[in-house]
Amino acid sequence: MTYGRLYLIPAPLGDNEPLEVIPGPVLEKVREIRTFVVEEVRTARRFLSRAGLKGQIAGLEFRELNEHTDLRETEEYLELFNDGNDVGLISEAGLPAVADPGAALVSLAHRHGIEVIPFVGPSSLMLALMASGLDGQSFAFRGYLPAKADERKERLRTIERLSATHRQTQIFIETPYRNDAMLADILSVCKGSTRVCIAADITLPDAFIRTRTVEQWRADRPSIGKRPCVFCLLA
Repeated sequence: MTYGRLYLIPAPLGDNEPLEVIPGPVLEKVREIRTFVVEEVRTARRFLSRAGLKGQIAGLEFRELNEHTDLRETEEYLELFNDGNDVGLISEAGLPAVADPGAALVSLAHRHGIEVIPFVGPSSLMLALMASGLDGQSFAFRGYLPAKADERKERLRTIERLSATHRQTQIFIETPYRNDAMLADILSVCKGSTRVCIAADITLPDAFIRTRTVEQWRADRPSIGKRPCVFCLLA
């Protein structure tokens, strides 16, 4: 059996025009692909239309892979690569397979010897770290923290201890509607000297990226609202 390749396609972090944040040669290759595995079909259709496939969307094949997808169903996606057919993987925003269910498809590709080709594009995690002024030599991504307040506070204490012990920047994210609750918990449990970067709406005209100590944030606490946000912490 001859398999096609798996292309990992970045998507804008917000309502950017694709060319603002994704290299032209990447978009040129994307326009050649006809089969896509995506986190949400509607979002992917809109992105691909803006990326240069407007008027051609009806001729594309889409399969969804998200938090609701049974991993056994993912195994069936192997057939998409049959006869040398290339497949594109698209997340809701940013780079696919990073804090994203698409990692299951990448794993499937490796198990079957399918070539995996990552494309250059925006990463909210790396952009936040770059802009934070915190330690970029040693850092760890902690993903989503617990949804329950007590568990989230305990995890924040653990993260702060790890940061202080290893002198390591800690990066984590939250579901947008819990951003303000997350910030409230950070300010309630972390030491005043701990530095925290809030990076919201990265790459967008109204981006908010600020690094201050917890003590400074307590004196001037912003409302982040339901904006895609990355938090970076260094104790």
